[in-house]
Parts: sequence; structure tokens; C-alpha cells
Amino acid sequence: MDATFRKKNGENGTQDSMYLEEQTNKAGVLSCIFSLREEVGALAKALRLFEDKGINLKHIESRPSRMNKEEYEFFVSVDTTYAKALDEVIDGLRTQISGHVHELSRSKMGDTVPWFPRHIQELDRFANQILSYGSELDSDHPGFTDSVYRARRKEFADIAYNYRHGQAIPTVEYTEDERKTWGVVFRELKTLYPTHACREHNRVFPLLEKYCGYREDNIPQLEDISRFLQSCSGFRLRPVAGLLSSRDFLAGLAFRVFHSTQYIRHGSKPMYTPEPDICHELLGHVPLFADPGFAQFSQEIGLASLGAPDEYIEKLATVYWFTVEFGLCKQGSEVKAYGAGLLSSFGELQYSLSDKPQIRPFEPEKTCVQKYPITEFQPVYFVAESFEDAKEKVRKFAATIPRPFSVRYNAYTQSIEVLDSTQQLRNLADSINSEMGTLCNALRKME
Repeated sequence: MDATFRKKNGENGTQDSMYLEEQTNKAGVLSCIFSLREEVGALAKALRLFEDKGINLKHIESRPSRMNKEEYEFFVSVDTTYAKALDEVIDGLRTQISGHVHELSRSKMGDTVPWFPRHIQELDRFANQILSYGSELDSDHPGFTDSVYRARRKEFADIAYNYRHGQAIPTVEYTEDERKTWGVVFRELKTLYPTHACREHNRVFPLLEKYCGYREDNIPQLEDISRFLQSCSGFRLRPVAGLLSSRDFLAGLAFRVFHSTQYIRHGSKPMYTPEPDICHELLGHVPLFADPGFAQFSQEIGLASLGAPDEYIEKLATVYWFTVEFGLCKQGSEVKAYGAGLLSSFGELQYSLSDKPQIRPFEPEKTCVQKYPITEFQPVYFVAESFEDAKEKVRKFAATIPRPFSVRYNAYTQSIEVLDSTQQLRNLADSINSEMGTLCNALRKME
């Protein structure tokens, strides 16, 4: 499991608006945002809906829409005594007014949309909202009493804490002891990959050795690997200073951003680490993120998390655990490992493909409620038919998450598009038509 990703209750923080920076859940006040095209009489028509229901607005403000440059967004607040009438007005806005509506401060779970990043640069906003700093070690950690190791961990944490999107990830000069620890892990795991790892992992690993400095005597740099991943699948690495909440970590995947640690486990126990380190990230995760099919599968989980209610974040976190972290998949007549927690653990990689654990088919609606330990080998693993099959199942599972919109990642602008207006759907249809034209033209040329 990544140092950025661990299940805890109540980690997601405040339920603030996806549009406004300030807190909108004020006592005795109901708020909503609706958008209108910039045309004469549009606002008057919308306000007439409030007037017809006898609603007195406590507050109203406007600004250009962040989603559509041809629209304006209007934030309004009303007294809670108008709750029933506001329901009717919102229905009217959705059916009679071109644009979209978001309720911000309802007590009903389904009506409250937690904030989520809309542009890749907004990952800076929560990257340092960590649950524990990287140098804070538990008393049973191998490096707890090692003052040199603790100081070193703080150096790594400080690098990540000061990082911002768009910057090059700082180069780290690893010590001789750190390289020795890496070498032990690298050498032992590499002997198992040909027989235990999935073909996608084994296809990419030699490329990492050729282009990214993967060697027994060298710890690769995150910046070099990030550039390599971007050229393969659009994924990139971002250093992290400590533990992120499940919601924030999954949101990064939606942008094809993987929050990665940069420190290494304590040298006294090279085959053990109580939390993910650079061996886990670079040997377990990175090879699969270079595969386009797996990259898309990972992004699907991230996209499904955006704006999802808390209980569904926990379900998606569990799906992530049993796939990206501890997943198995069928390849021909054999079962292979693709989860990073397996591919970075010499002991569990062997155990997972033995006859000791339970093996079940990957079904998100069942997988998402499976309990699991975080400090010992898993008693249960889930096997996917293929990455494509797993991706389609996650996509169907995501459709069951109660949120008043769908989302799409725009790789050109590196932003999330909320598909809750006719204009957004037209834009999507135009994009699909263009891609279909390219596909049909290519097929004709191959005939």
C-alpha cells in the first residue's frame, strides 16, 4: 500500500463547494449555484422562479463560469424555511433554464458534493494536507531509534512538501547504505518476475533498465521515471511528504498522477517495510503505469472518486487495494500478479500464487466490502479476467455512485470536465465524432 493511500474513517475533511473556496454549509442557510448563458433577460427569468415561489434571497453573487466561457455562475443563499420551495425552484432551473445546478448545503447526503480538483495544478491544494509527516515513525518501526535515518526521512519529506506542479522533481543523492538496501530488494525480486509477474510488467521492466537507470547498484530518480511514464501512458509521478486521505490520493489518479514516496526502508530489514517506500513505488507500481491499458484502468478508479459520497470513497479505496495494490489476473492458463504490493514483496509474491490464500473472481460490488489486514499477507485475493474486463467492471460500478453529474478527463487541458449541461454533452459528442471519423478512415485504408 502506498504511503499516500491508507483507509481511515473521516479523512476527507470539510465538504466544501466545488466552486467556492469559502465554507458554504452555514447553519440555517441553504445554498446553490446555477449557470446561465450570457444573454439579455436570462437572469431575470431565473430570478422570477424564486419570486413566484415567494423566496427571499439572503445572498446572491456572480462570476464567469469555470466550465464554460459562454456562461455565468450565480451563487444564491436562502433561509432554510424555504427548503420545500427551493426544491421546486431547482427543478425549474434544471428544466427551464439552459445550464446546470449544484446544491451545496443540503442535509441530504446525495445533494452535497465534496470539493474535488478540476485542473491538475489544483493537486497542489491538497498535496500537503497530509495525515502524518514522512519523518514521524511508529515505535515499532525499524528506524525509530535511528536518529540518522529519521533525519534523512525528514529531508525527503521536506522535498515533497515544497514541491509544486510543473517543477522538476529534485534529484536525490542516495547514500551507499541506501543503495545497498535497494540492491538487496532489486536482486531478490528480479529473480521472481519472469515466473510470477504479469506480462505487462515483464515487458516494461527491461525498458526501465535501459532508459531510467534501474540497476542493482543505482536507485532511479523520480523525475527520470516521470518523464518516461508520460511518454508511455501520460502518467506522471509527484513526490509526497506523507499520508494523504483516500479521497485525495484517488483524485490524483484521475489526472494520471501518482503520489510517490522518495525515501527507502531502513537498512536493518531490507526485505521488510511497515510503509511503502521507493522500492514499493518503483518496482511495484511504475512498470504497470507505463502500460496504456493498466493506466486507463487506474484512472477509471480515480475518476469514479471525484465528488463521490464518503461511503463510496471507502468502497473505491477497497477496490483499489484489491486491484492496483494486491491484484491478480488471468493470462492464458495461468494466474499472474499485477498488484504493486505483491510485485514489491518477495515473500507475498510467492505466497499469493500458492495454494494457501483464497482466490475469488474480481467483482467490484463484492470486492468493495471485503475486509483486509494491512500488516500481514492477505487471506483473500481477487483475480481479474484481464485489465480490459476489470476496467469495464469498474466503469459499471462507478455508474452506481450517487452524484448529480458525470466527469471526463480532458488530456489536452489536463482538466476534469463535469458533464451536466447540454453544452458539455455537445462538446463530448463532437470529440467522439472526430475520433470515429479517424477510426473509420484508418479502417478503410487497411481494407
